[in-house]
Amino acid sequence: MSTTTYMPSTDSGKADLLNHLTTALPPYATLLNISGDELAILNNDTTSFRYTIQSAGDMQACSKSWTAFKNQLRDGTNASMSFPKTPIAIQPVPSVVNEGVIPRLSALVGQIKANKNYTDAIGKDLWIIGATQVIDPSTWKPILSIQNQAGHPIIAWTKGNAAAIEIWVDRGNGNNFTLLAINIEPNTPDKWPLPAAGNGQVWKYKAIYLLHDEQVGQWSDVISVSVGG
Repeated sequence: MSTTTYMPSTDSGKADLLNHLTTALPPYATLLNISGDELAILNNDTTSFRYTIQSAGDMQACSKSWTAFKNQLRDGTNASMSFPKTPIAIQPVPSVVNEGVIPRLSALVGQIKANKNYTDAIGKDLWIIGATQVIDPSTWKPILSIQNQAGHPIIAWTKGNAAAIEIWVDRGNGNNFTLLAINIEPNTPDKWPLPAAGNGQVWKYKAIYLLHDEQVGQWSDVISVSVGG
């Protein structure tokens, strides 16, 4: 099967699209009946979203630096010690905009495409015509990870284009892998009773995607987690 979308999947890609439209759309404004107020909203959304992405990246990098420093301070190494620098807010700070930057962008694109003067050539120039992507379910392979909630494992996974996922578990009791759950939305908690204290076990999980109620693609790699103990 195939799908077509103009909307990038990443935040940085969405910011690039917004930035492109702020410069590429004004020459078409009269032809497409785009008002000055709508262009102003687009420009403010672009500036605010780009500023937020950059600021969030700076803060995440700072958080990682402080976590590494904390671990070094706690455990001790032979490396020299100095407090990480706290990032200074980027200047100038843009005006705050209402939430829903991307829904507004989607609505604007819908308005553009509905205009009688719209053409595919304009769409390509504005980057709002997506390339057709062929989706091959035979290549799908879930990537699992383990989270923890009160000692119980939570199997984390992403859905992608699948309809659901089938997760199997091996509790090391001689039954090998048995079906744990079929879920249509991430993530999947394992609420099986935990082993008694002092009787730790290793539980293993694997999964495969479902499409039209049939297994498709490849089994995930097996992941393990220690429980109880």
